[in-house]
Amino acid sequence: MKPRHRRLLWILAGLAALAVAATLVLNAFRSNLVFFYTPTEIAGGQAPRGKPFRLGGLVEPDSVKRVGDGTTVTFRVTDNARTIDVSYTGILPDLFREGRGVVAQGTLEADGTFKAREVLAKHDENYMPPEAAEALRRAGHPVGAPAQFQQAPKQ
Repeated sequence: MKPRHRRLLWILAGLAALAVAATLVLNAFRSNLVFFYTPTEIAGGQAPRGKPFRLGGLVEPDSVKRVGDGTTVTFRVTDNARTIDVSYTGILPDLFREGRGVVAQGTLEADGTFKAREVLAKHDENYMPPEAAEALRRAGHPVGAPAQFQQAPKQ
């Protein structure tokens, strides 16, 4: 076999190995991809059944209920158009509150209840660092951050 043919075989073998590796990486990426849906999209049948996805919205006021042992919690997530019942067993994050944003990852059960494996609480979108809030206040602009996130100016 000529050296030129041997070099061509090595190049083709390298390209084939690269193609196999790329296929495996893309397949693993696709199987771990988790999409985000709102309650309206879930009610419209756009969310997959039996596959994990993320549900996002606001925790409906007066909907949080502890069940049984205290670690199982049920609550409703709304996007102000539709509402989805959520069941979660575990410790909720510190920022989890009624009326606040939440993202839950899990699966949709046959009865329409979302069985969450993980719950992530979202902080207020209006949050800004105390230093930035103070600079805006000194400049005479209204500050949108809620009072609990604002701190007294440093002396």
